[in-house]
Amino acid sequence: MTSRRPRRAGRGFTLVELLVVIGIIAVLIAILLPTLARVRQQAITTQCAANLRTFGQAWQMYANANHGVCVPGRLPTSGAPGGVYSIGRSTEYRPHWYELLGAEVEQFANENPSNLEDDKWLIRKQLFLCGAIPDYSNNRNYVYGYNYQFLGNARHGGGAGVKWINYPVKSAGINAAQTVMAADSLGTAAGKPTADRTGYYLDGSKDPSAVLNKGWALDPPRMTADSDYADPQHRDPQDRSGPDARHQHRCNVVFCDGHVQLMSPQEMGYVVGGDGSMPVSGPGATNAMFSGNGQDADPPSVH
Repeated sequence: MTSRRPRRAGRGFTLVELLVVIGIIAVLIAILLPTLARVRQQAITTQCAANLRTFGQAWQMYANANHGVCVPGRLPTSGAPGGVYSIGRSTEYRPHWYELLGAEVEQFANENPSNLEDDKWLIRKQLFLCGAIPDYSNNRNYVYGYNYQFLGNARHGGGAGVKWINYPVKSAGINAAQTVMAADSLGTAAGKPTADRTGYYLDGSKDPSAVLNKGWALDPPRMTADSDYADPQHRDPQDRSGPDARHQHRCNVVFCDGHVQLMSPQEMGYVVGGDGSMPVSGPGATNAMFSGNGQDADPPSVH
């Protein structure tokens, strides 16, 4: 009787074969990671656009509910006793444009509104924040800037008999499809070279070189010696505000009719220097997308 040799167990991978498999996996990861990163960035850009689209729709709702008056950048100090206004479920000191529009769709940016000036409160709700910079949530140093100079600047004017610089503004006089309502904002850091910009202040600190300083107010591309500035305490060309191309070198821009476009600052009419700064004038600077009538008009004078 012949004896049988015992069967050998199934042959395992050799070291060389394992290294080949690992190498293939590494190559696949290297190929897929940039694609996944692009998909993630696109999802963030899409969510940001959806937020701004909601604001655009609420802009029309606000005007309809307020006798055709466009929402201002902030309600005026002297427009109500103590500058305190009712905003949906509560009262608050001079609410910003985004709070007023949020209330139109029953979304409230300020969880603990106060009847006193407060630059420290933080925003929690997704509607009001940009996913590209989700931790930038201060109410003053805000992620989206409003075309306040042409759509509603309720600061006091400096001339005799001038109550407010440009308020109220009637929506009927605005070409909604051609007029920027709001966009991703860089705040007053926009006037400085990229290398000179400082960090972000979550506590609402006031630094004109900081990213998103006074970010809620978006200055138009071209300004004059009589123009207001986003931060009126720093009325200097280097302290102008501007858009932030935070989505693959472009900005989400919502127009007054509610449509959103992904645009570069230059496509919006801004001049961008080689150092990243945005001057207040220069070849190509135009307010045609901001003025409300499609013309390159000067911003309303502070006098």
